[in-house]
Amino acid sequence: MPRTAGEARDVVSRLLAAEFGGLSDEILSNVVVADALLVTSEIVTNALQHGGGITGFSARITDGGLRLVVEDADPRHPVRREPPPGSVGEGGYGWSLVHRLTARLSVTAHGSGKRIVAVVALV
Repeated sequence: MPRTAGEARDVVSRLLAAEFGGLSDEILSNVVVADALLVTSEIVTNALQHGGGITGFSARITDGGLRLVVEDADPRHPVRREPPPGSVGEGGYGWSLVHRLTARLSVTAHGSGKRIVAVVALV
């Protein structure tokens, strides 16, 4: 289980490299890899900072793309905020980015926590 967003990104980077024979492969563009790593970083960071810590993590390649599952210890759903036009350097908009960069996204509360499933298309 990753303890930091960086460790989670490393897991995803290794997974993508193993699946596609290296991240420099033309099958995956740099933009797709960057999107996958950004989504990974955002949902893991949210679990660490706002969700009471990570209680579960998995990453795998499916027909739909990269499937990330992050579980944390807080059942409350993340809040989606849109940055005002022209705003720079303000935080709190990562969940909106996750919505934009994923093909599918779900949040399910369970017991004393929640599960976030994010699928990033790899095309």
